[in-house]
Amino acid sequence: QVQLVESGGGLVQPGGSLRLSCAASGITFTIYTMGWYRQAPGKQRDLVASITGDGRTNYADSVKGRFTISRDNAKNTVYLQMNTLKSDDSAVYYCYATRAGVVSYWGQGTQISVSS
Repeated sequence: QVQLVESGGGLVQPGGSLRLSCAASGITFTIYTMGWYRQAPGKQRDLVASITGDGRTNYADSVKGRFTISRDNAKNTVYLQMNTLKSDDSAVYYCYATRAGVVSYWGQGTQISVSS
């Protein structure tokens, strides 16, 4: 069974930082592209960041310079370091894994609330 388990969500003040983790099991982690999507109420689910098995990254324009995606292949874990958080970053964040677009998996999502 494939599982993507997110952790690190919660409440943070504007301007603060938070790190999300996603631990994968049941897949050959190194050959999967990993990513983070987010969905706010009334909005579509959009890509935040992705990282290929060899470390190539992609970011949404709204988070460039503030967020950093990374992966630790030895731990089968992908991270999202979020700095200078804004209220607009509030959303449910979903971990995502795909192998050449042939097969894909989603985590259950974790809530990020940026509020004073």
